[in-house]
Amino acid sequence: MTERAADRVPRGTSTGRHSGEGPSAVRVRDALDDAVSHAGPGVLGAGEVLGGGGMTPIAEEAARAARVLHPEDHRMPRPPQRRVLTVANQKGGVGKTTSVVNLAAALALHGARVLVVDLDPQGNASTALGVEHRSGTPSVYEVLLGEIALDEAAAVCDRSPDLLCVPATIDLAGAEIELVSMLNRESRLKVALSTGALDRLDVDYVVIDCPPSLGLLTLNAMVAAPEILIPIQCEYYALEGLSQLLSNIGLVQSHLNPGLHVSTILLTMYDGRTKLADQVTHEVRTHFGELVLRTVIPRSVKVSEAPGFGQTVLTYDPGSRGAMSYLDAARELAVRGAARDTARPDDRRADDEKESR
Repeated sequence: MTERAADRVPRGTSTGRHSGEGPSAVRVRDALDDAVSHAGPGVLGAGEVLGGGGMTPIAEEAARAARVLHPEDHRMPRPPQRRVLTVANQKGGVGKTTSVVNLAAALALHGARVLVVDLDPQGNASTALGVEHRSGTPSVYEVLLGEIALDEAAAVCDRSPDLLCVPATIDLAGAEIELVSMLNRESRLKVALSTGALDRLDVDYVVIDCPPSLGLLTLNAMVAAPEILIPIQCEYYALEGLSQLLSNIGLVQSHLNPGLHVSTILLTMYDGRTKLADQVTHEVRTHFGELVLRTVIPRSVKVSEAPGFGQTVLTYDPGSRGAMSYLDAARELAVRGAARDTARPDDRRADDEKESR
């Protein structure tokens, strides 16, 4: 029995260089060439490759289902140091918020303590996590203005005691205008995410959900975090704005946050029935190499339905393909982070000494 096309990790069978190459493949490769050429030195971080397990497709799917349904028996490694990740892509509809809430839920259900910061005025992450975000609720808006502390706005999600969320209310829609006249307007979130505030919350991960734009809110998220995770939809249009995003990351790195880098790329909305999805996947892996997670998130009705019930797909339908895929992606993210921190203790010590000075 063969593995289903939508479940397997596509590798691509064509180099995209031969004479029979279609016009869509050429456009995909050209868009990625342009994106990478706009990324300055140091923008793209180094990744780690995880070895394959050599399991049959049926055995692999059974193991994945067991990890979703029995999380207490399959705990993920906690990071030696707290990780702060900004999930950004100025194009809407690429699975940004969906990836934030489901990765966070997967990490929280398997041994980590996670804080989601909803920085999108639409408040979709707050909705998916079942957190109150009506106007007047303590939210990230008041945190950015310095009116309340981060831990005063953080709410515990009812699905997991280890999953916290700082919600976004409609008030956040006017925050960019109000921030313009403030001192250190680009660093308001970084100040709020102080070591003391995060220690009081006792979290292992902070995951920041950005709005689909490159405005002041997204800039705050980039300044506040050393790592950027970019979700890329397996379609051509998702690649067109990638060069602008990488260019902006380079500018932030040069002027505001020298430690900022792209640590992870997640391919989303993969449809195994289309040749274009395979082409995009192959070219993204060719250009970005080990930064791209091996796990690919397939298109899934269950993933789309879950927010309507105030849930992530991991609690809405734990056995679905979407839940299993996000669980695999979260585990890969956790294992890579633990391996990276273990492999570079000298770099970590140097960073600690720099902060103390």
